[in-house]
Amino acid sequence: MANDLNNLLDRVERVDRSLAAELRAQISTLARRREFGLNFEKHKPETVELYGRTVRAGDKVRLIAPRGQSGPHEDARTWRVQTITKTKTGHQAHLLDLDGNDERDAPLDELVVIADFRDPIYPGLRSTGAVRRGGDKPHHVVINAENFHALEAMLFTHQGTVSAAFLDPPYNSVI
Repeated sequence: MANDLNNLLDRVERVDRSLAAELRAQISTLARRREFGLNFEKHKPETVELYGRTVRAGDKVRLIAPRGQSGPHEDARTWRVQTITKTKTGHQAHLLDLDGNDERDAPLDELVVIADFRDPIYPGLRSTGAVRRGGDKPHHVVINAENFHALEAMLFTHQGTVSAAFLDPPYNSVI
């Protein structure tokens, strides 16, 4: 078990020994489990950052880290764009956090549009080239995207015409 998890269980044990013992038993069972084949597990909601997409009023956005810094912005909250106004220095977005508790303004070039799992993302696929080596034979297409959204886009644009799709790790599956 990870150190952080052990530390949390130690804190629980100080308050309720039986609950801590039950939690340790459940965690131990999960840690020993071996899975094979396709496994779909519950996970926290995924968010995809849509770099290059124009920010519009109503979009969900996140602040990007200042230029030259790596990693996420220190404010990782999700915001909704209320309005966009033109200023002398560029375009500013007036933002409201999704809880509705906080407001702020930010330049558009410091924002990235995001989509949560199951949010619609309308296909905007564009070809960057193709390698055709078989005349009329089918060719390969590479879609650089989050797996679920790539498959959703293919269903929208190529329903009934795709015979196989390979999803790169961590899924390692062929459909």
